[in-house]
Amino acid sequence: MKDPHDIIIRPVVSEKTYTQVEATNSYTFVVAPGSSKPEIKAAIEAIFADVKVSRVNTMNRKGKRVRNRRSGQWNKRSDTKRAVVTLSEGEIELYTS
Repeated sequence: MKDPHDIIIRPVVSEKTYTQVEATNSYTFVVAPGSSKPEIKAAIEAIFADVKVSRVNTMNRKGKRVRNRRSGQWNKRSDTKRAVVTLSEGEIELYTS
């Protein structure tokens, strides 16, 4: 079995995800591209204690095309996979000040 920290790369912290936490108790994470929904669910429950995951939605996001200022060449940012994890029980402390 894979290490849970290899599956969950980092949380997505933005205004939109913060309001999503308050409204629906859903958290967004950047995950490994080859990970499946059951692996993501098991990794979240293993990393964060006292948390019960009810739903996992995933999306593959294409990297944007960006232009290099000096040479004028076009480059591409890397593709990412995100997971929106809805919790039925518990809370994750991501937004501590």
